[in-house]
Amino acid sequence: MNGAPVWRPTGVIWTGDRAQLEWSTFSGDTPRCSPIRIGADLALTCGSDRRCTGLWRSGRRLHCPTGTPIAAAARTAQCPSCQALDRSSSIAADTRLEDPRPVAVYLAHHGSVIKVGITAVERGTTRLLEQGALASTVISTGTLPGARRAENLVTTVLGLPDRASAQRKRAARIHPGTPGRRAEELLAAAGRSAQLSWPQGQDRQQATVIDHTGTYHLPPGGLAPVAALRPLTPARTIAGRVACLIGGDLYLETAQGLVLLDTRLLTGWALDRAAAGTLLTAELEPLHTSSEEQEQDALF
Repeated sequence: MNGAPVWRPTGVIWTGDRAQLEWSTFSGDTPRCSPIRIGADLALTCGSDRRCTGLWRSGRRLHCPTGTPIAAAARTAQCPSCQALDRSSSIAADTRLEDPRPVAVYLAHHGSVIKVGITAVERGTTRLLEQGALASTVISTGTLPGARRAENLVTTVLGLPDRASAQRKRAARIHPGTPGRRAEELLAAAGRSAQLSWPQGQDRQQATVIDHTGTYHLPPGGLAPVAALRPLTPARTIAGRVACLIGGDLYLETAQGLVLLDTRLLTGWALDRAAAGTLLTAELEPLHTSSEEQEQDALF
C-alpha cells in the first residue's frame, strides 16, 4: 500500500496583489496553493530530501522525469536538464520571440537603482511584485521585438540596468524612503526615456507610477532583519509569524528577532506542517543591516 503523497513547494506565486505558495507531489496530482497571510504563523519541518521542481510549459507544470536530487544551497530547484528545457522557450532568454502577446516596457524602483524590464501586458503588475519592485511605471507597450529593442536602448543610452541584485533590493528595504520620492525618481527617468528615438513596434504610454510597498506590508520605516535562514537541512523547522513578503523574500518575526527567508531555499524540499508553538531550529546567518549597496553575482 502506497504511503501518503509527499508535498513539496515549487515557489511563490503572485496573483493580483495576493501571494501564495504553490505545492506539488510531482506525481500527477493537481498542484495546490496556500495563501501567505501577513500576521499568520508559519511552522514547517524539512523532510529527508530536496528534488527538482520541473518547469512550467503552456500553463501547466511539467515534472522532472528523474526527480533529480537538488543541493540544499541551490537557489534554483531545477536540474540542468530542466533548466535547459525551460530556457529553450523563454521570453527572458530570447528564445520565444514569436510570442504574439502585447508586451510592456517598464521602469522598476529598487531603492538606489531604477531598472528597465519587459513583461506581458496581460500580467499587469505581477512581474513587478515577483521581483520585489518598490514602485513602477509602464513607459510603452507593443510587440515583443520592439520591447526588447526599447529595453536595450534605455540600458545603452540612459545607463539603466536590466537587472538588480538581490542584495541591493534587500538593502533598499531597510530605508525605503517615501512614495513621493520614488514617484519623483521614476517620472524623471521616464522623462529622460521620452527624449529618445523610440523603436518601431512600441507605443509610448503616459507614465503613471504605482507604489507596491503597501501590497507587501513594508513599513514606512523599513525592515532590518537580524538574521537570514541558511540553506535548509533535514529535520530542521522554520517557524515564525509572517511580517512581510516582498517578491520571494519572507520576513518572519521569531524569538531570535526578525529573520529573512529566501523562499527559493524552500522549493523542492519535502515539508511537513509542524505543531503550533514549535520553535525555529533552522540554522541562521547573522546580518549586519545597513543601507550600503553591494552587488553580488546571484541575481533575483
